[in-house]
Amino acid sequence: MKKRLVAILAALVAVVALATLVGSALAWSELNRPYGGEPVVVLLNPGESAGTMLHRLADRGVIRRPGLVRTWLRLAGEADQLRAGEYRFNSPVTPLEVIGILREGKVLLHPVTVPEGLSLPETAARLAEGSSGDEQRFLELMAVPDLVAALDPDAKDLEGYLFPDTYHFPRTATEEEILAAMVRRFREVIGSEYPGAGVENGITLRQAVTLASLIEKETSLHGERDRIARVFHNRLRLGMKLQCDPTVIYALRRDGREVGRLTYKDLEYASPFNTYYSAGLPPGPIANPGLESLLAAVHPAEGAELYFVASPDGGHRFTTRLEDHLKAVREYRQWVRNSR
Repeated sequence: MKKRLVAILAALVAVVALATLVGSALAWSELNRPYGGEPVVVLLNPGESAGTMLHRLADRGVIRRPGLVRTWLRLAGEADQLRAGEYRFNSPVTPLEVIGILREGKVLLHPVTVPEGLSLPETAARLAEGSSGDEQRFLELMAVPDLVAALDPDAKDLEGYLFPDTYHFPRTATEEEILAAMVRRFREVIGSEYPGAGVENGITLRQAVTLASLIEKETSLHGERDRIARVFHNRLRLGMKLQCDPTVIYALRRDGREVGRLTYKDLEYASPFNTYYSAGLPPGPIANPGLESLLAAVHPAEGAELYFVASPDGGHRFTTRLEDHLKAVREYRQWVRNSR
């Protein structure tokens, strides 16, 4: 009887071992079996448990047996390593591949293009349009200079330091993270030598960025930026007012005024940002300049030009003498009248 009992117990142990082995083999096979196929985007929210994430993935057809995957994660000690975010699955994937994607945080990135020459309100609107951020929150954070305090102790906000570029942000990126990335990109682009020692009379970083913002607003042509920089440098050296139209527009908008076609009265608007009213550079940038304008500000072209005006042929006409400038202005105005 005793021998028979031992034999039965041995048989049961063998059956359990075999069942366990078969079950493990089936489970491993299931974990390595591709599933899904239709392109799908799944948003896994911060703070969700691994179980919630896996059931959400199952609901969207990415995995088939969330309970099995949850058990494997617990046994592997990886239940707390799945990262929240927005994920895109384009083809059949195995549960183990899904786990690897979530563990590495390979989230879906959305491109956001911020062109050169936008002011802070314009940049906030563009960022809110291309991300999940809030426009008003962007504006609130842009008004605080903490991100650039080490670069520019005199900065009152982030104007000029949000580098124009195409960025790729996850859907869960916060407004703080997005702005920090743009300032970080500014630091990467300008390097540690900017503005450099080659500019006559010296120039601070803030002055260089301010000047670059004026250049950016005056022209988008590759071959003109350094020539416009030369005009501004010459005028600054001689104590002449810069008389830069975009500074008038900026001054008016900064104070909440409507801006239409500029009038002579607008040119007299009392603001330190209005370079028709105030001599020298404005107290800070009026837009976020791109790399070419930043380089032109510290490496202007050679020449003695003091004036430029829009040309019927595109771009600008540059002159040294006032009478030549006034003639160019008359010709341009005549061309505008004839074109109507």
